[in-house]
Amino acid sequence: MIRNLIIVLVAVLTITTQAKEIAEEDNVLVLTNDTFDEALEKHKHILVEFYAPWCGHCKQLAPAYAAAATQLKDSDSDIKLAKVDATVEQDLGQKYGIKGYPTIKFFSDSNVIEYNGGRTADDIVNWLKKKTGPAATELNTVAELNTLKEGNQVVVIGVFKKTDSDLAESFLQVAKSRDDLPFAITSNADILKELNVKADTVVLLKTFDEGRNDLTKDITEATIREFIQTNQLPMVVEFNAESAQKIFGGDIKDHILLFSGKKTDVYEQLQEEFKQAAKVYRGKVLFVSIDTDDEENERVLEFFGLKQANLPAMRLITLKDEMTKFKPESNEITADVVKTFVQSYLDGKLKPHLLTQDLPDDWDKQPVKVLVGTNFDEVAKDKSKTVLVEFYAPWCGHCKALFPIWDQLGEQYKDRDDVVIAKIDSTANELEDVKIQSFPTIKMFPKDSDEVIDYNGERTLEGFSKFIDSNGLEGGQASEETAEHAEGAGDEEEEPSSDHTAHVDL
Repeated sequence: MIRNLIIVLVAVLTITTQAKEIAEEDNVLVLTNDTFDEALEKHKHILVEFYAPWCGHCKQLAPAYAAAATQLKDSDSDIKLAKVDATVEQDLGQKYGIKGYPTIKFFSDSNVIEYNGGRTADDIVNWLKKKTGPAATELNTVAELNTLKEGNQVVVIGVFKKTDSDLAESFLQVAKSRDDLPFAITSNADILKELNVKADTVVLLKTFDEGRNDLTKDITEATIREFIQTNQLPMVVEFNAESAQKIFGGDIKDHILLFSGKKTDVYEQLQEEFKQAAKVYRGKVLFVSIDTDDEENERVLEFFGLKQANLPAMRLITLKDEMTKFKPESNEITADVVKTFVQSYLDGKLKPHLLTQDLPDDWDKQPVKVLVGTNFDEVAKDKSKTVLVEFYAPWCGHCKALFPIWDQLGEQYKDRDDVVIAKIDSTANELEDVKIQSFPTIKMFPKDSDEVIDYNGERTLEGFSKFIDSNGLEGGQASEETAEHAEGAGDEEEEPSSDHTAHVDL
């Protein structure tokens, strides 16, 4: 009897131990509701990816995430990487407010920090080291220098006669503010000799282009930042999932894009012409190359209104305030043409390039009028009429749900000469003075007025009618009940407009 009881207790303890054992894949901890808290208690620093198995971005991240975990393990770091399938472990997803995938959070000493670094293994490791260690690693031997160089594409080294000088302090202040690059500092004589440095210098070593850049004069926080911004990326950056974060999250907000397929006969020639122009504007404008043979980049082409028949092509975009796109006058792609295009932009001589569809012949034949970029101002800003416009996206589920009501609204007012019900596809038509942040967006251009009134009321026939009949004075705001519903509805409310990063599906 006692023997059987012991056997049962051992079995229970074994099962319990197995249930709490933390699984591991490619050096990444696989956490569940049952093991999550245990992992946090066991590991002082742990980076956790909340993912969905069907998520394309999660699949793209997986190899780099595993490589980062392996790097940390091989270096005997106490930092661990983990992942949680948030579609299965829904309690954890709800507890940590997971709204999209992948969401990555860093758990350190009872603090939870949003991960905002890049998506390469080096980016992840460097970010983690910055969060858990000194702003700049102290180098004491040439061997340590070589190890640092071998493990990173870009490193920034402060070489100072005294590491407690004012110049060194400026360097460390910059290092503290940058999570995306490894920084090191040294006054070691052997390292100075190895780097051939005779005076205080900030050295940027990299595995591309000229391989090295030195800042030797006027070393301040401002000049160090500018120096790094100018030299940390290749003169021409190839757009892909790994570089996207550096491109869109960097300090340079003016980008010129070259669209060309790697399989074409002219690819190498175009790259060389593009690179020659890039040398002139380095640090001012980011030069980006997009391989149009890669299916992953089709969304980028769509965003710029380009088709394969238009290639090769160039476009310029600024991410300052409102995203604005520019198109060169010439279809040629030579260094001189590129330089002329960029300089014209910098001089403020270019007009924005706005996408527009061709105006359909029957645009005004139905009760709901169809607007495009070329007829928008003529119709919407006609002061003799009150015009209510739905700005929609073809893929937006909320827009599709609204279409039948919008058609009823058009039918209701089709005999009114002073009222127009209209719609415009905002993914294919861009307007200089109307910016859309979410879909659907509804705006009124009231009669006898230059005002534009946003409609935020209930999306019902009655709500729209009241808004129109009062010329925008009534019914445009959500009721308290509707507002409460909207606040709690989260992702079920309006869908975001295609901003630069979202639209190109990074």
